This record gives sequence, C-alpha cells and structure tokens, in this order.
Amino acid sequence: MHVHVHHNWDMRTTIELPDNQRARLLDLAARRGEKGFSRLIQEAVERLLTDHDSRKARTDVALALKGSMGAKAADDLAESVTRIRSTWR
Repeated sequence: MHVHVHHNWDMRTTIELPDNQRARLLDLAARRGEKGFSRLIQEAVERLLTDHDSRKARTDVALALKGSMGAKAADDLAESVTRIRSTWR
C-alpha cells in the first residue's frame, strides 16, 4: 500500500506500509482526534532522527576517550574492578 505523507502543502512523500500498519496508524490517529496519520509519521521520524543523533553523540564522546588512560592506570582500574566484584554476592 502506498501512503502519501504531508509535512506541508509544498512537499509530498510516498512511503510504503503494510495494510496492518496503516490500519493501526489510522486507528491511533482517530483516537487522538486526527483525521489522518501524517502527524504520527512526523513524530516517528523525528524520534528516530533524535535517537540517532543522541546515539552518535554518545559514541563520539566515548571514542574521544580512547587512549586517554595510560596502560598502568588501565591495569590498576581493571585490578580494582576485579577486587570489588569478588566481594559481590
């Protein structure tokens, strides 16, 4: 099934959805008092993009730390973690 999504009147995009997803979107939109499900698609895309950006930012921060700890400090930390874990039940 092809579905047309409107962000505004200047832009149309065709996406393909299985019939069951289309039906569920229409049902959810109706329960929210909306006549179509364009706003639901916009929300889903925004959430996906935000999650992607957040994940990328966290990855970039973690990768920037690579090599910031010397070998001796890393060994000391590993030994400390092993010692602490040995006391856990």
